[in-house]
Amino acid sequence: THLPAHRRRVVSLEQRPGLLPHLSAEDNVAYGPRARGVRRRAALDRARTELEAVGCADLADRRPHELSGGQAQRVALARALAVDPELVLLDEPLAALDVEVAPAIRRLLADRLTGRAVVLVTHDPLDLWALADDVVVVASGRVAQSGTVEEVLARPASDFAARLAGVSLVEGIVDDDDDDDLRTPGGDLVSGVRTSAAAGWRPGARAVATVDPRAVAVHTDPAPTGSTQAPTSAPAPTSPTQPSAHAPATSPRNSWPARVVSLVPAGALTRVTAELRDGQRVDAEITSRSVAELALAPGSPVTLVVKAAQVALYPRR
Repeated sequence: THLPAHRRRVVSLEQRPGLLPHLSAEDNVAYGPRARGVRRRAALDRARTELEAVGCADLADRRPHELSGGQAQRVALARALAVDPELVLLDEPLAALDVEVAPAIRRLLADRLTGRAVVLVTHDPLDLWALADDVVVVASGRVAQSGTVEEVLARPASDFAARLAGVSLVEGIVDDDDDDDLRTPGGDLVSGVRTSAAAGWRPGARAVATVDPRAVAVHTDPAPTGSTQAPTSAPAPTSPTQPSAHAPATSPRNSWPARVVSLVPAGALTRVTAELRDGQRVDAEITSRSVAELALAPGSPVTLVVKAAQVALYPRR
């Protein structure tokens, strides 16, 4: 059944706010209710309420060209909410917002979108936890994984999903059904702990390992050989790893030769991305002081060391 646009109760909010340039912020927000037959005074009252909800009540008289990108996006959000939509399509709705404003808008969306059908495109894991019930990971135009937020982030099946979960993903083949090991295409042995959802673990089967960057130590000299065979218990990572000229010989652990690809400083910490022999990438989160003391730079040969107890293993589906 064909319905004219103003009767569809569907709103779409993209990265570009798309405000009508000849109308004030208030009139932009009131436009939807007016198109649905709401009287002007009631529509303006609703517009003021929604502008206040997004923190833009003082911008009601401004035209779109007088607004910053973040302000325009918040006005566009107010306009979307003003029509009480039944279906909401959101494409990176918070991408243009200042980091100080985004949390409040995320809480507003979580409150106002409850009970509505919402399709949200995002690259921000905070949006997943705050707004989503179910997740579909799309890679190269195909569905790579789907499930609840908890399921997808606990067992990411792609590099993109792993980045959302804040972990590194390493793929390989199950080395031995009696051991918690997989072998990467480059020949590195990855020891870890099989998760409770490890049904189908058998020699030769495809498998993946997830590694928390906080658990990875970076060394500039090779680690002792023969230290990757048996898993050992270890506390969860609580602080960035410190520099060391040599990898420690105590406690069995994984030891992988790699080459630094990139360094991304973030205050006292730096995320080091290193490439294994087969091209797979593993992140390590260490102190910026460690980076300086180890003289790390793109191209530097390193050894990545991580305790087996900090590596989760599960079969590839």
